[in-house]
Formats: sequence, C-alpha cells, structure tokens
Amino acid sequence: MLNVKELDKAVKQVAEEKGLAPERVMEAIESSIAAAYKKEYGTRGELIRAKLDMKSGDLNFWRIKTVVDETTVRFPDPNAEEEIEEGSSENSKAQVEEVIEEDDETKLPRFNPERHILLAEAKEIKKDVALGEEMSFPLETHEEFGRIAAQAAKQAIFQRLRESERESILTEWKEKDGQIVSGTVQRFERGNVYIDLGRAVGVMFANESIPGEHYRNGERLRFLVTAVQEDTRLPGIILSRSHPKFVAKLFEMEVPEVADGAVEIKMITREPGSRTKVAVVSHVDGVDPVGALVGQRGTRVMAVNNELGQEKIDIIEYSEDIEKFIGNSLSPAKTKSVEILDKREARVYVAEDQLSLAIGRGGQNVRLAAKLTGWKIDVRSQSRPEDVQEGGVGAVDSEEEVESEDKENS
Repeated sequence: MLNVKELDKAVKQVAEEKGLAPERVMEAIESSIAAAYKKEYGTRGELIRAKLDMKSGDLNFWRIKTVVDETTVRFPDPNAEEEIEEGSSENSKAQVEEVIEEDDETKLPRFNPERHILLAEAKEIKKDVALGEEMSFPLETHEEFGRIAAQAAKQAIFQRLRESERESILTEWKEKDGQIVSGTVQRFERGNVYIDLGRAVGVMFANESIPGEHYRNGERLRFLVTAVQEDTRLPGIILSRSHPKFVAKLFEMEVPEVADGAVEIKMITREPGSRTKVAVVSHVDGVDPVGALVGQRGTRVMAVNNELGQEKIDIIEYSEDIEKFIGNSLSPAKTKSVEILDKREARVYVAEDQLSLAIGRGGQNVRLAAKLTGWKIDVRSQSRPEDVQEGGVGAVDSEEEVESEDKENS
C-alpha cells in the first residue's frame, strides 16, 4: 500500500512547480504505473489501466478490450499464411506485398485477442453492450513491479509530466499571441537571441531585432509575441522588437484612450531603429488623437521612445480626405498643397525651407509617408514646381508591411 499522504503532498508540489492541475499529475502517475505493470506482468498487445485510490492507497488494474465484429476488424486468413510459408522466396514476397496492399485498401485493424472482444462474446457478459464500447476486466493487483519496471514507470512519469507541461505552456502562450511580454536575455546563438519568459523560453531571430540595438545577458526588455509554434519539441515562442505592431501595442499600454477604443491606431509603418509613422483617429468628440498619444509634455510618446532606443516617432491624424491625409503623412514637414494625379499618385508642394524636412535623410520621410498612405508621393518645392527633387519620390512597395487596424480586423 502506498503512503497516500506523502504521495498527495508530492503531487501538489509537482503540480505547483510545473504549473499543472493536480489531476494531470495523477493521470501521469497512473498511466506510468499501468505501463510498469504491463512491462512486468502483461503482454505486448494489452491495454492496461491503473487507478490509485487516494483515500485508501489501494491500486487497482484492468485490462481494456474494445467490442468488435467482422465489420470493424480484419481477421487473418490462416490458409493464406500457410501458402506464404510454403511458397518460394519470390512468391512469398509478392504475396506479402499483395496482403499489405489489401490491408491499405480495407484500412481495418487486425483482430487482436489481447485488445478486442467479439460482440457475441461480450453480450454473454453484458447484454446491452454496444459495438465499439470498451469493457474492463479486473487484473490481479501487484504492488511490487521489480527494478526494471519501476525505472520504466519513473521515466514514463517524467515523460508524461513534460508533455503535460508543454501542453499547459502552449495553451497559456497561445492566448498571448500578438501581445507584449517582458523577458530577460538568456543567451545568444547564431545571431538569434533567446529570452527567459519564466516557464518558457522565447526566441527572437536576428531579423526581428532592432538594427543597431545591442543586448546584454540578464537585460530585461519587452517583446511582441508574433507566433506560437506547435511542431517543435518545446513550444516555439517567436518574439519580435522590429514588428510595426510592437509600437502599436506599446502605445496601447501607455495610452488609456487607445486601450479603451476612444482613439484608434489606424495605420502604422516603420523602419526599425530609425523612424516610425503612426496614423491615428478619434472616435470620441473632443478627444485629440495626436495629443492623446503625445501626452502631457510628451510623456507618453517619450515612454515608447525609451523602449525603442530613441527611435523617432511621427504621430499624424488620419483622414478620409486623401489630400489631407497625404499632407499630414509628411509630418513634421508642413505642406502647402497636394495635387492628386492618376494611378494613386500625388504631388505635394512645400516651401523651400521645408523641402529637406519633407524628403528626410535619404528620402526616408517621403518613403514612409508613401508606405503609410499607399500612394506614390512626389515632393517638390512650391517655388520650383517643375524640378524633380533627388530622393523626393516615395513609391509604394507591396512587400513592405504596413500595420492597420482595418487589416487586423478583416
């Protein structure tokens, strides 16, 4: 008989450490005890289950058999097997292949007396038994399984606990997909950064980090969860600091008006580590969307800036009026007029002293404005309208990612 008090204490301790329900730990223990029993006393094809009574400490075992008939299982043909044994090697091979092909076609499992019981036989035991029903047959109780079986049970318990822990972590992190999380830099490997997230470890690939940003072991940072992969040995939690949505989620954390829906981040485009443009719109009268994100004396946008390593952020007001929106998109430059052309192209005229600001270093400002609006933008001086400015044309690149609330909700 097992020491129930000690076992119950151990189950609760393991459950707490692994973040699992105590019932899942007990399932793992019972499954492992059943595996040990089968190894010591059972046969290969048997399906054995164990149940531990936590009040008395008694262990009970059952052999499980499924009720079948000729429509649900396949019975081997002894005559065919004899012919294969008596035939030549080549003929035997051909016959075996033919049997395999037939098996593939029928897709019915082979009858196994260790795991199956015929319907007619089952009805002698239980009159109202149904096809496919599982029947339990008590087995002799053995509490001593031997050293090898006990070791197998121990390994099986650890394996089941690892699987349960993985499922628990997977469920928890699936709910955090697309959210901001905090973690500590753990190690570096082939340009990838591994992050300690508590019960799990996430990975930030090289192309998901902010260019020019340097990470130190033990440093605590925020990350965006971009994916939770299931096809790995452990849950693959993919993190990013360069994704446009990372900035949007940071503002959601800092700005109550964004969190409650009064202000919406309509669109966002980004060149990580350098500059981000955010288009916002208010859904409540009297609420200034740009002022809400900037905050009093710039405290809110400064908090986001600090997390991004002083990346410049342009906050502009979204407008359904495309001329106004394109003009706003070139912020911080002030535009004089916007001329709408064919094929989603626009020509923007600015004062001479605003020209370099509108274009930006290396054409970055007009390039980001084009990505944000989805229009090709040609910036020109109001005093020299015929002159095409170097770096003054921003084209839309379909491969560039522009985050928008409309796209996310579609």
